[in-house]
Amino acid sequence: MENEDEHFLLLSGIQHFQFCKRQWALIHIEQQWEENVRTVEGQYIHRNADKPFAREKRGDKIIVRAMPVKSNELEVTGICDVVEFVKVDQHGVSIQGMEGQYTVYPVEYKRGKPKLDKSDELQLTAQAMCLEEMLFCRIDSGFLYYHEINHRVEIPLTDVLRQNVRSIVTEMRDYYRRRHTPKVKTGAFCRNCSLQSICLPALMSKRSVRSYIEGKVKE
Repeated sequence: MENEDEHFLLLSGIQHFQFCKRQWALIHIEQQWEENVRTVEGQYIHRNADKPFAREKRGDKIIVRAMPVKSNELEVTGICDVVEFVKVDQHGVSIQGMEGQYTVYPVEYKRGKPKLDKSDELQLTAQAMCLEEMLFCRIDSGFLYYHEINHRVEIPLTDVLRQNVRSIVTEMRDYYRRRHTPKVKTGAFCRNCSLQSICLPALMSKRSVRSYIEGKVKE
């Protein structure tokens, strides 16, 4: 029997796509991957969050780690590092085996510090949209925890962010459906990419393959 989620995109791909569409395609379409210091650091930071289905109670707060989520509307699936359920008097969601109602907050862990772009916020928003569909609720904010500053930042989950998520997922799905790996304009950001040796960004420039090889020979 075919898995109905096989055609779903991965939530983690939203951040890859925002960083570089070509990087996203290499990872999620061509299934290519290499480690660098940043990816290893990221795995180290997630070690406490990545404990599937672990549940912890702290006062009026329930913390669930490595919670699987999905959205049939967006056709995306993934794992939330942490989801916090905070007990409220009313207008919350119910949790099986627990009394009362709870407000839901997704929490995503990141290795660095807040970025200039919106990639982290978009990934968090997509997680919230999955949780909303699963739990039949509205989530107004979530948190990004940055290891470099040892602090978490509350992120309002605006309608603008939600619409951006929908647009990005639509574009990702188009590339995925066509199995197309796009070319991109290279830049300083390429130095931070774990796929430099696979991507060969120099070959995507206006130089010919011949001139590229001749240049490497001269080096």
